[in-house]
Amino acid sequence: MPTKTLQIPTADGQADAFAVFPDGGERHPGVLLYPDALGIRPVLKEMARQLAEHGYYVLVPNIFYRHGPAPVVELPEYIGEEARPTVIAQLMPMIQAHTAERALRDADAYLTFLTAQPEVSAGPVATIGYCMGAVSAMRTATAHPDKVAAVAGFHPGPLVTDAPDSPHHRVPELTAQVHLGLAEGDMSPEALTELNRALDTAGVGYTTEIYPGTVHGFTMSDTEAFNPAALQHHWDCLLPLLDRTLANR
Repeated sequence: MPTKTLQIPTADGQADAFAVFPDGGERHPGVLLYPDALGIRPVLKEMARQLAEHGYYVLVPNIFYRHGPAPVVELPEYIGEEARPTVIAQLMPMIQAHTAERALRDADAYLTFLTAQPEVSAGPVATIGYCMGAVSAMRTATAHPDKVAAVAGFHPGPLVTDAPDSPHHRVPELTAQVHLGLAEGDMSPEALTELNRALDTAGVGYTTEIYPGTVHGFTMSDTEAFNPAALQHHWDCLLPLLDRTLANR
């Protein structure tokens, strides 16, 4: 399966990115995959490859490109209980600097780049994200309702906050179909109710689901949060969503 390391022009420089897509010279629906805070690494590349095997062009940007190419910090092969605090401490300044304004500015660049690739077919794309990437996926979908037909987020970062730029405030602008797979404890019942209310107002097809027996980060096999059954359920929800919205267009 062909892979590429790419440079995406942005308003603030060049974002390095990983892309994978089916062989054969055909064009395929585009998927913009936002990584979790740990960034582009072998587990993310493997997940992108698995998705591409189902007929999609998958673009995974380094969301921390302003701080250097991926990986922006040295990552152990397995990010367990002992290693995680040190890694997160190194990443936290970058996480805090990745404001909504930056995320939206980058989303414009990522979508422009993705849809211009010769291997990507015409029409809408999907945005997918994990952890803080799920927030970016939702922001991208709400800011570009004419371009994004599906959005999926797994063990998402905060989607409902008290801030004026809280992602849920723009959810009524959505046209994309939505699936959100939450770990137990990712959102309070009150926050989830507010998010569902916003999704209802948007009038879109959606599911918000708490995956039982999970903790934040359950899809990532290089962390102690990994839950194999939940990862499979993630695929069982994600692939039909993409098939409905992209593959049959």
